[in-house]
Amino acid sequence: MFNKILVANRGEIAIRVMRACKELGIPTVAVHSEADVDALHVKFADEAVCIGPAQSAKSYLDVKAILSACEITGAQTVHPGYGFLAENDAFADICAAHDLVFIGPTGEMMRLMGNKAQARKMMSKVGVPIIPGSKGVVADPEAAQEAADQIGYPVMVKASAGGGGKGMRVAKDRDSVKNAFRIASAEANAAFGNGEIYLEKLIMEPRHIEFQLLGDNFGNVVHLGERDCSIQRRHQKLIEESPSPAVDPALRARMGEAAIRGAKGIGYASAGTIEFLLDARGDFYFMEMNTRIQVEHPVTELVTGVDLVKEQIRIAAGEPLSVDQSAITIRGHAIECRINAEDPAKDFAPRPGRVTELYVPGGPGIRVDTHVYSGYFIPPYYDSMIAKLLAHGNTRDEAIARMQRALQEFVVEGVTTTIPFHLEMMQDPDFRAGTFDTGTLERKAGMEAETGPT
Repeated sequence: MFNKILVANRGEIAIRVMRACKELGIPTVAVHSEADVDALHVKFADEAVCIGPAQSAKSYLDVKAILSACEITGAQTVHPGYGFLAENDAFADICAAHDLVFIGPTGEMMRLMGNKAQARKMMSKVGVPIIPGSKGVVADPEAAQEAADQIGYPVMVKASAGGGGKGMRVAKDRDSVKNAFRIASAEANAAFGNGEIYLEKLIMEPRHIEFQLLGDNFGNVVHLGERDCSIQRRHQKLIEESPSPAVDPALRARMGEAAIRGAKGIGYASAGTIEFLLDARGDFYFMEMNTRIQVEHPVTELVTGVDLVKEQIRIAAGEPLSVDQSAITIRGHAIECRINAEDPAKDFAPRPGRVTELYVPGGPGIRVDTHVYSGYFIPPYYDSMIAKLLAHGNTRDEAIARMQRALQEFVVEGVTTTIPFHLEMMQDPDFRAGTFDTGTLERKAGMEAETGPT
């Protein structure tokens, strides 16, 4: 096992990784910006190094600063968490070149899956269903229009690089393709430094279903069931749950086998997620692969009892998986609500500031992952998520009831949060019935804009 792990991240994921390290008996190093000098992950770690100013580009994304922190502290291992450098293939390569163990897949694996057009080809080659689309990237707006004519409308115009809903536009007819191409390409170039675009057939009212995978360096790959991430706003996930209300055991087996086939096709080793779109007929299509631990990984941990971060660390240390497929079972139901410092009434505008009072809920089946404490100042420079609230129950109804109770107990004063939004969702008829899709929230928002709140 490792002598010391440097956690190249901040917030709740840095604390989550450090907790796993403590249980494994591994000392940890925190890195932090000047804005995060009082952050909880700095206090949790055995050592801490300031790596730059508040701006991410000058601190958490500064590879040289992180390498220097490793040299100063003697850390020979880096865990990137999610976001920042977690899916940066160049950083993984640099770590390897400096004899540092990167806890995650190799840079080559990231490159294979990081380009979505290339990933589609790879998945199709190993028999994973893909959405009908262009054969690869399209060179210009005219080529996009020709490809869309062949695919059939409506189409999704998508960036090959990046994620998080950036660089994505819907073209409903031939006249709108060129403009969608230009906007998506410009947005992707600004966000990821890569404006390449490809096209896919738009699947109407789909569910967003992702399968959690673990692969080791001995060719073993397992799936740990699915998470339903369909409650979204502008392609940003807000609520996740496992198992999905739309997936029965037979469909789970088929989708899980496809996900494993995809991961084995590239020799994947580490924690990762293959994401599918599921249509109303039960047909599913590969969307993308995330080559990192996900924000919503605790949902899977609650229903399987498998510590995904520990498994990540063990895999990176050269150990085989501690579980095989036959030992993985789904127990009960889990739901995660992302608690953000945002104002739902103001189009979810970020609301940084000082937390004057904090009470975190507890009781049966409740888990809270957070980096916030009473008196903590939420800086305006980073993601607005301040906590992940999870509820686990024997049934979906019990999980919803526990989540509702926990949301009512959760007190965050001094800043506006999304807690009221999540309380509304727990009472929403479509959510409670499990009859939602990725467009449900936007359709509801459109109805409210026309008729007022319902």
